[in-house]
Amino acid sequence: MKATYKKHTLNFKLPSGTSRGVLKTKDTYFLYLSENGKQGIGECGVFKGLSIDDRPDYEEKLQWVCENIYLGLNKLYKILIEFPSIQIGVETAFKSLNAKNKFEIFASEFSRGEKLIPINGLVWMGDKAFMKQQISDKLQQGFTCIKMKIGAIDFKTELNLLKSIRKEYSSSVIELRVDANGAFPPSEALEKLKWLSDLQLHSIEQPIKQGQWQEMARLCEDTSLPIALDEELIGIFTEEEKKKMINTINPQYIILKPSLIGGFKGSDSWIKIAEKKNIGWWITSALESNIGLNAIAQYTFSKNNKLPQGLGTGSLFTNNITSPLEVRFGSLHYNTNKKWNIDLIL
Repeated sequence: MKATYKKHTLNFKLPSGTSRGVLKTKDTYFLYLSENGKQGIGECGVFKGLSIDDRPDYEEKLQWVCENIYLGLNKLYKILIEFPSIQIGVETAFKSLNAKNKFEIFASEFSRGEKLIPINGLVWMGDKAFMKQQISDKLQQGFTCIKMKIGAIDFKTELNLLKSIRKEYSSSVIELRVDANGAFPPSEALEKLKWLSDLQLHSIEQPIKQGQWQEMARLCEDTSLPIALDEELIGIFTEEEKKKMINTINPQYIILKPSLIGGFKGSDSWIKIAEKKNIGWWITSALESNIGLNAIAQYTFSKNNKLPQGLGTGSLFTNNITSPLEVRFGSLHYNTNKKWNIDLIL
């Protein structure tokens, strides 16, 4: 078996605002396997500034994986515990190598184009006019669940924008989720959650920065708006640590980004812990190319979760890989009439 990797820089169609700043490009890495005339491909979607494995020795570790690919999936997965985005790249590449079709990572009615995955429409931070235009576009595209990034502009402006949406669209027409990316100071968070809860929102992701377990636990206990943990899951590797965090905070939801939490095995582990405590969950992509998004979407469908998922990021880039993935009427669809074209990254 031979393994190689290649770096690819994805360019955003529009600068995308988050509470961490504006994103214009995103680097990602593709892992290629070949054996007995067969090929496999996986994506190592490291997220600069967010991934626990955003480290100076990242490419060095990727090269090491290529040189030691003979160790096999299980051994490599364990060794790579501190490199979750490489873990999912290795998982995907091995599954791709062993599949009949290297792009059918988890064969299902979704990968055969027979069923869709409901997703939320993502609205990026910006001024009021820009955000309102994005919301209008998402509604025209048939989304019934919209996720808004908040926390980068003035809170009152964001609150008024949400109020104006609710004035036009009731919660029975549009489900609204908000993602604060840890932007609220703990001392102000509960009051802001009260204001937001008046707008009949579905949930808020990560209202305060991760690592403040006791403060987050108090928020989850006192809030009138369901809280979903997102960044809080990053950098927690062992089963014992995961259980400790969940038992301490006891959130209403957790959000799984496979590239940031140890791929499919890591996600399975979190789901098992959450479901034992009746904690809800959904899965979100983390700005991967269509290679990674495809694997995550196929995995997501296999989990049979009925909530809208966060898998609508494939259309954000000018130089994404051409794929059968399409967003239709607020759902992700695998169009088997369309072909993959990975010439861009070979």
